[in-house]
Amino acid sequence: MRASAARRKRPAAASSTTRAVARPTPRTASRTAGRTGAVLFTAAAVLSSAGCFGSSDGPSRHGPDRAEKTPGAKRAIVWNTRPSSIASLGDSITRGFDACSVLSDCPEVSWSTGTDVQSLAQRLLPAATARAGTHAWNFAKTGAVVADLPGQIEAAAAHKPKLITVMIGANDACRDSVEDMTSVEQFRTTFTSALTRLRRDLPKTQVYVASVPDLKRLWSEGRKNIFGRQIWKLGICPSMLKDSDALDAASNARRQQVADRVTEYNKVLKDACGRDVLCRFDPAVHEYRFTSAELSKWDWFHPSKAGQQQLADMAYRRITASTS
Repeated sequence: MRASAARRKRPAAASSTTRAVARPTPRTASRTAGRTGAVLFTAAAVLSSAGCFGSSDGPSRHGPDRAEKTPGAKRAIVWNTRPSSIASLGDSITRGFDACSVLSDCPEVSWSTGTDVQSLAQRLLPAATARAGTHAWNFAKTGAVVADLPGQIEAAAAHKPKLITVMIGANDACRDSVEDMTSVEQFRTTFTSALTRLRRDLPKTQVYVASVPDLKRLWSEGRKNIFGRQIWKLGICPSMLKDSDALDAASNARRQQVADRVTEYNKVLKDACGRDVLCRFDPAVHEYRFTSAELSKWDWFHPSKAGQQQLADMAYRRITASTS
């Protein structure tokens, strides 16, 4: 508006100069140029703030969303403590093996998606949804090793779950001998690749990675039961459990090798998960000291229903924590 006023004054100024034409002095010309520059600068500022120049960066054209598209600007990623669907990946522990009956799966008491225990699904999902089981899927498989994760991820991806739980690695250490255990390097390569694939297929899905349980602790607790020691002879986790009563140097060294390998696996899980902003690693499972009451009454090695409940409690605390 100031620019328009300036333009209206020009004819009057021209008329006066017609009546009295005079050559301006250098000092007068300087003052005139200064006033003209100030008027033009003010007009430009007003027009610019109103978006009248048609610039592609003008806020009147693109609105506040323009800032979000600025190179380098990223939207903050927030962990959702109440995901609306869950898929479970892993091995026999997540299948509830030997928790209800001898040498058989019992997914209904699974710590992650079970319906007969206060599982993650029962706690996180709305009551009706949890009971219906329409938003919770268990793709874990008894005997699974880390190399089986890609197939489980593919199955889970079809359902687009908001949360995936992973508990894997025990069977990579539970082999016929310590020589047969999955190497740390192979475990790292396979798990990292699997997590990369998961993120490619499910870019917004949250991931909870449980640590591998302390197998040596399970041996120490389970061997107290005579029936457990007899069942172990059938071939359950031979690298750790064979010759369960032997306490000679060689037997102790073998068990420590298994324990050390599990520790290395957990480092891999923690490191890989730590590079993903939507992944949370939980050391609590390895740190937990299962009691005899929390071990299966059929094999004294896998978690019982009470043990499954403890796993669910640990996972729930980690997933619903306000900070990672």
